[in-house]
This record gives sequence, structure tokens and C-alpha cells, in this order.
Amino acid sequence: MTASPVNDPLGIALFSEITMADQLARAQLARHLPGGMEVSHFTVLNHFARLGGEKTPAQLARIFHVTKAAMTNTLGKLSEAGYVHIRPDWDDARKKRVSLSPAGQAARDAAAEAIAPVFENVVRELGAERIKTILPILRELRAALDKP
Repeated sequence: MTASPVNDPLGIALFSEITMADQLARAQLARHLPGGMEVSHFTVLNHFARLGGEKTPAQLARIFHVTKAAMTNTLGKLSEAGYVHIRPDWDDARKKRVSLSPAGQAARDAAAEAIAPVFENVVRELGAERIKTILPILRELRAALDKP
């Protein structure tokens, strides 16, 4: 007999661990990020540092699974700090295009260096081999949760 979804201890335990790990990870990162930078700022800067190019605010909102208003707020703060360039879309005046500025790349690099001890501690605590074992499972979980 299978447990109903409401009373499924395995599903509840899985989601409880995921949400608690997310909260703890964000808290650790927030404590180590340079002054004024938020985790959401770092993730956007890191996205551009890894992939380059330009994106619209709507594209970024979809990528990060946040509302367009939340992304607009984040981009406004990043623009004020000089970390991103926001320009009109020359093909569609209703849209804007966002890209990483040199100052944003430098801020991302400084932040990555500042949070490196968090990653090093986790790898040391769990062991690289165990992390390599769970990464494919976490990626499958993310893909499963990303389905509509």
C-alpha cells in the first residue's frame, strides 16, 4: 500500500531537507558575500560571467524562476552599482537588454573569492567523491522540478 502524497514521509523528508539545505546555503553565502551584495545579485552576475551575452529582464526572470518585478528590482540595484549595462532593445522598443559590465565582472570575481571558503568547507566535510555521486541525482531532481 502506498502512502497518500499528504502523508508520504519520504516525500516530506526529501522536500524538508531540500528547503532547509537551501536556506542554510543562502545564509552561508550571504554572510560571506562582500558588503551590499545579495545572493540574488551574485547569481545574476555569475550567470553573465559564465555565459556572457545579453538577456532581457523577462528572460532572466524565467531563468531564475522569479517574477519580472523581482528581477527588475535586482537589475535596478545591479545597474545602480554599475555592475550591469541596461540598454534599449534596438529591434523592439518595449524591451531592454542587460549585459555584464567590467565592474560587474570584477564584483562577481571578488564575490566568488569571498564565498570560496563556504564551498571548500562543504567539499572537505562531505568529500569530493560523495559530492560527485550526488550531483547527477540533484540535477535529475532539478529537471523533474522544472517541468510544468
